[in-house]
Amino acid sequence: MEILAFIVFLALFTFVGIMSARKQSANDIDYLMAGRDVSPLLTALSAAATKYSGYMFIALMGYIYTYGLSAIWLIFGFLFGDLVAFFFVHARVREQAEKSNALSFADLISRWHGGDYKKLRAVIGVISLIFLSTYAAAQFSAGGKALQVLFGWHFNVGIIIGALLILSYCLTGGLRASIWTDAVQSVVMMLALIILLVASVNAAGGVMSFGEKLNDISPAYLSLGVERFGSVGATALFAFGWLFNGLGVTGQPHVMVRFMALDQPANMSKTGIYYFSWSALFLALVLLVGLATRLFIDNTANFDAELALPMLAKNLLPAFSVGIIMGGIFAAVMSTTDSQILSCSAVISEDFKLGKGKHAKAWITLAVTIVSLCIALFASASVFTLVILAWSALACTIGPLVLVHALGKRPPQWLTLVMMATGLITILAWRGVGLNVHVYEALPGFIAALLVFWLGSLVSSR
Repeated sequence: MEILAFIVFLALFTFVGIMSARKQSANDIDYLMAGRDVSPLLTALSAAATKYSGYMFIALMGYIYTYGLSAIWLIFGFLFGDLVAFFFVHARVREQAEKSNALSFADLISRWHGGDYKKLRAVIGVISLIFLSTYAAAQFSAGGKALQVLFGWHFNVGIIIGALLILSYCLTGGLRASIWTDAVQSVVMMLALIILLVASVNAAGGVMSFGEKLNDISPAYLSLGVERFGSVGATALFAFGWLFNGLGVTGQPHVMVRFMALDQPANMSKTGIYYFSWSALFLALVLLVGLATRLFIDNTANFDAELALPMLAKNLLPAFSVGIIMGGIFAAVMSTTDSQILSCSAVISEDFKLGKGKHAKAWITLAVTIVSLCIALFASASVFTLVILAWSALACTIGPLVLVHALGKRPPQWLTLVMMATGLITILAWRGVGLNVHVYEALPGFIAALLVFWLGSLVSSR
C-alpha cells in the first residue's frame, strides 16, 4: 500500500511537469526563464521548495535528532538571514534581469550596471557547475537513503528513480516545468510533516505529554546550546554564523533564478509574503518533527542519524501514510535537484555558448543529470556535509558579488575575481582546520570577500 501511495505522488509530479510543456514556447527565454511571466504565488512556492530541499528531511532531521533544540539556531539563520537578503537583493535582481535580458545567473552578474565581464561570467559558470552538480548529487543521495529505509530497496535504486523522474519533465518543460512541479511538491512536503507531527503527538499521549517526554530525554536535549557550546557568547556566535547561511541564498543560482522569472518587479513584495509565510511554517514543523524522532528511535552508536525521519514514519504510520511521507521526501529532493540541473544547463548553453535551441539544451540537461547521478552513486560523504559545503561555496563566492551589485556598486573585473577567490579559500581553510564546528564557515567567507571589496575599492579609487 505504501508503494502505491508513493507511485501516485510520483505520477502526479511527472504529470504536472509534462503538462507545463503545453504552455511552453520554443525559445530560450521560455526554457531557461519560463518566459518571465510566473505569478507571485508560484514564484514563492517554487523558491521555497527549491531552497528547502531533501536536506531538510534527511540531513537537518539527523542534526536535530543528535543535538536537540540547539538546532534552532540553524533554522533561525535559514529564515532571518534569507529575510535580510530579500530586503536588499531580490527586487533589484528581478529589475536587472529584465534590463539585461539575462538567461542565466552568471550572465546577470557579469552584465550588471552595463558592460560585460566575460572572465567573471566564465568563473561563476565553472563554480556553479562544480558545486550545483555536487549539491544535486546530495539530493539524489537523500532520496536513496529514504527509499532504503522505508521500502528496503538498494540505496542506488532511489538515486536512479529520482534522476529518471526529473529527466521526464525537465527535458521538455525546462524551468516552467520545474516551477509548476515545485508548487505541487511544496504542498506535499508540508502535508508530510503535518502527518508526522500529528502522529508523533498522538503516540506520545498528547501535547503536554509530548513536551514532558522530550524534556526527559536528557538535561541538554531541550536547551538552546549553552551547555553544548560552553558559554552564552559562544552560542551567540554560533547562531550569528548561521545567519550567513540564510544570507547566502543570494549566491544560489537555482533559487535566485526563480525571482528572475517573476512576472513583474512590482510583485516582489507580494511574493515575499507568500515565501516567508510558507518558510516559517515549514521550518517550525521541521524542528518539531526532528525533536519527535528522538522520542521513538533509540540513540545507538551505529545508527545513522540521517535516517531518523524515514524511521519515524515507518515506526508510527500505517502503510498508506508512509507512502505520503516518501512522496514528501521525494518532492523535496526533486524540487531542488531539477532546479540545480537546469541552472547547470543554463551555464553550459548560455555562459559557455555550447548549445542553442531547445533540443541542444535538452541534451545538455541529460548530460548534467548523468554527472550528478554518478557523483551520488560513488560519493561517500553524508548528505549534510555535501549540502553545507556546496551551499557555503556558492554563498561566499557569488553571494558577496550579488550583494555589492544590488547596493549600487560596480567593482572592476579583477576585484570581483579576487573577491570570489578569497571567499572560496576562506571557507575551505575554515572547514579544513575544523573551526566550522564552532562558527559556520559562511560567516568568515562572506566577510572576507566583502573586506576585499572594500580594500580593493580604496586601491582603485587612488
